[in-house]
Amino acid sequence: MNISLVPTLTVMKKIITSAIIMLFFNAAFTQERPLHEIHSMMLYNFTKYIQWPDNGSDKFVIGVLGDDQVYKTLKAWYSNKAKSGKQFSIVKFNSVGDISSCDILYAAKSTSGKFDDIKAKISTQSTLLITDQNGLGKKGSNINFRMVNNRLAFELNKASIEASNLKVSSQLMNIAIVI
Repeated sequence: MNISLVPTLTVMKKIITSAIIMLFFNAAFTQERPLHEIHSMMLYNFTKYIQWPDNGSDKFVIGVLGDDQVYKTLKAWYSNKAKSGKQFSIVKFNSVGDISSCDILYAAKSTSGKFDDIKAKISTQSTLLITDQNGLGKKGSNINFRMVNNRLAFELNKASIEASNLKVSSQLMNIAIVI
């Protein structure tokens, strides 16, 4: 009898894990928070479900291009946090030319016209590129925020993630719009 329950328990565990993750991400949406705070929370939460190759650094760098509010929120909320023993370092880039090595690059909606240059700048790195403009997910952004039925959702470009040498948990894939 126990043998027949194993597949059921495994399926139930996956369903419960997915439900917890969805509730966790949705908690940010149900509260009336400014969008820059929601984006900041989501960026931080993505770090829990994505695996980067070891780059030998003692810092986990999150770069922000084009949105001072997201930068300030990330800096205030997460500068003292760590991921896998690496201290978070929040960096503000003022232009595409300023972009240097980072684990995550958040390119705000205001920078979407420079997407091809941004993508080219990080193409040889294992950088998670997160954008906030319709169409950029299909164009090659790893994760792209978009509104669906007046709620914030995110697209996950599986091919782009794999090309960046990143690994995404199945739990995150289950709640994303996979493209």
